[in-house]
Order: sequence, then structure tokens, then C-alpha cells
Amino acid sequence: MDIEEIIEKAGGAEALAGLTGVGTEAIRKWRQSRAIPGKHWAALLRLPGISLSDLDPQTPQEDRPTVTDTCPEGANAALVLADGTVLWGVGFGAHTDGAAIGELCFNTGMSGYQETLTDPSFAGQIVTFTFPHIGNVGTNAEDDEAQRVAARGVVVKEDVTLPANWRSTQTLATWMIGQNLPGISGIDTRLITRRLRDGGPQTAVLAFPKDGHFDLGALRTQAVSWPGLEGMDLAKDVTCTQSYSWELGVWQKPSAERSTRRRVVAVDYGAKRNILRCLVTAGCDVTVVPATATTEEILRHNPEGVFLSNGPGDPAATGVYAVPAIKGVLDADIPVFGICLGHQLLAQALGAKTYKLERGHRGANQPVKDLASGRVEITSQNHGFAVDDKSLPEDVIITHTSLFDGSNEGIRSTKLDAFSVQYHPEASPGPSDSFYLFERFVALMDKKAA
Repeated sequence: MDIEEIIEKAGGAEALAGLTGVGTEAIRKWRQSRAIPGKHWAALLRLPGISLSDLDPQTPQEDRPTVTDTCPEGANAALVLADGTVLWGVGFGAHTDGAAIGELCFNTGMSGYQETLTDPSFAGQIVTFTFPHIGNVGTNAEDDEAQRVAARGVVVKEDVTLPANWRSTQTLATWMIGQNLPGISGIDTRLITRRLRDGGPQTAVLAFPKDGHFDLGALRTQAVSWPGLEGMDLAKDVTCTQSYSWELGVWQKPSAERSTRRRVVAVDYGAKRNILRCLVTAGCDVTVVPATATTEEILRHNPEGVFLSNGPGDPAATGVYAVPAIKGVLDADIPVFGICLGHQLLAQALGAKTYKLERGHRGANQPVKDLASGRVEITSQNHGFAVDDKSLPEDVIITHTSLFDGSNEGIRSTKLDAFSVQYHPEASPGPSDSFYLFERFVALMDKKAA
């Protein structure tokens, strides 16, 4: 349906602006682009005479999903998007008690599905895997990145395959039952990827009921009414409850261990275990503290360096309590290294702001340029927010940038021993191009101690 027809059905430009909660300038831009962003489709689908295909005219007919309230034969699970789309499939893993609701995202990694699902940074999200073959290496306790799963659901294209790997102790489906994690297969993951790529993030509801009953009206209401990750502080949900020591290094030990080790406090906003392993391997004695730890509680451990971990949610919300603690550590002249959410929180502590990305970066093949050396690193990433380059103060420089969209991937203070990156130098899954950052952190502490 043409944009002018949609405006007419809505009762005019001003009425459409009121319905979708935007200004008339946005309507003008929609007219220019001849398209309406996907995040507004849910409101428009309430209008009589407007269907999903009317709002998505660029999608080929064969790629358009069947929107029906009737469960097809063989289907026992449903994925309901906030724009009104209903995708039917076959459920696996844990049955849902009602439904699993979260922000739908896609991950382009070709390996490490267990590490991805146990990454606390996926809290509040339903993960769509673009790689079609999920389940082929099974699961095992050693590959968990956290004690419990924080993701809310799994979406895959093909039926989950049986494991063919000597390290497997459970199938993915059985492991997901133990983690109370629902999944749905038989979904057109390419369609979801295009929808999120072009229209931005949106909420979805995954329903896999034991009794096979679907109240699609209620599911659509849940999808539309869920507030989204913006403004959510999820670090408190995934952090540790008390301090502890971490002593394990990476699986493959380095050729020579350091004789002098550095005391590091890692603030857990949702830390992956392999981050802690990398710190140990680089030469650190690691003490982990909760996300809510104050400056005094951090300094009580007499650290030579403070590490700020990855984590989920909106950095502006977590920053309410995290930023004052980080500022106190910086005032104490202690070296600081942050990644992912820790990068965003350090940026805030140094005076910058963050914002929500239109698409987010989730995968193990993200190219990042080191501006000092010109070197391009292939990195593992998982984030939906970013640091605003324009908000950085003069004494903070950009060190890394994304070659996908130009967004910020790293900063360094010119006055303090503090630096951070947006990506995951520990990978797991992903390449190990960026392990040198852990060694750089230790070198800072060595220099301070000299």
C-alpha cells in the first residue's frame, strides 16, 4: 500500500503522527522514503484495512510470513512480534509458563551457541541465530559463561541437530529444559534479520505451552506493551551477590607464567567467565565484586587495577549507581580497563553519553579498526547501546571504530590510566585478535608499580 494511502486511512498526517507518537517532521520523512519504520507498525495494524504486507511492500511475496490465528498442522509454538507478525514453528527446550517476552535480536556467530546463550549480556533478549545448524556439538558444563542463562528464548531455522562432538554431555534441547529456556525452530530467520535490520529492534513473545493453547490476542498485547530495554537496569539481575576470588586461567596455558602478579578487582555487571580466565592468564589475581559495589567496597581489596565487565541493559540506567563508584576509583588514580557495558560506564564516568543503536552488534565477525596502528581486528560483540563520540570530552580520545557503521569501539583518557573497548577481547566464541588488551592493562599496572 502506498504511503499516501496509509496516511489517508489514518485520517491525515497529523492523525498518523498522533497515532504513532511522532512529530509531523517524521511523517514528512516517511513520505520521502516511501516507508514507515517497523517499530510503528504495531500501532498502524490496529487501523481497519491495513495488513502487515501493506506496511512492508519491499518484502517479496514469497518471503512474507503467514499471519494467521490458526495454528498450522505440526506447529506447537509461536513467535509473536510487536508489529503484529505471527510466526508458527516447532518448540523445543522448556515449555513456557504463559510466554517468554523480550527484545528480539539476531546473532551472526557461526559457533559457540552455548557460550552465547549463557552470556549475561543477553538478559532480556530472545536470540535469533542466523547460522542454520544449531545443536551439532551438544552442550557441556565447561562451556557455560555464567551460572545461569539470562536470555529469554531461542529462535532457529532448522530442527535442532543431535550432537556429534566428544565433549558433549547433553543435547541442546535437554540442556535448555534444565535452564528453563524455551526455543522455537522452523522460523524464517532471514526474514527476522531483515525486519530488525531495516526497522530496528522490537519486542517479541515466544509461546511454547504444554497444553498447545494460544491466546494470540493476549500475546500481541504483551508484545506491544513491553517497554523495551531502553531505561532498564539489568546488571542487578545478573551480577554476583557477594565478592569472590577467581583463579582459573584459559584452557591453553601460556608458555611462561608471570612471576609478579597484579591485584585486580573485577566489577561484575554480568561478567563472562572467559573474561576472568583471560585476566588470570595475563597475570592478574582476580577478586570479583557485585555491580552495586561502592568505591569504598572496591578499594577495600587494595587493587592495583579495576576491571569493568560486560553486561546487559541500558548503561544510562546502570550508571546511576555504577558511575559514582567508577569516578571514585579514577580519583584514586588506579588503572581502569572496561569492555562492553564497562566501556559505556567508563565513558559516562569520564563525561560522555550513550545511546541505543538502531540494530546492535551481535556476532563473532565484527571488523574494528585500531586508529593508532591502522590494524583491523575481527572481534566478537554483543551490545545494543554505544558511546556517543560527539559527547566525549577533550581529554578522552577515540581509539577504535566499527568498520560496519562507524560507531565507537574504544576510548582512552589522556589524563588518567583508563581505557576501554566496546567489543569482547576474550571472544568465546570468536577470534582472539584482541587478547593484547588484557596485556596492555597489566602493563599499565606494572608501570604504576615501578
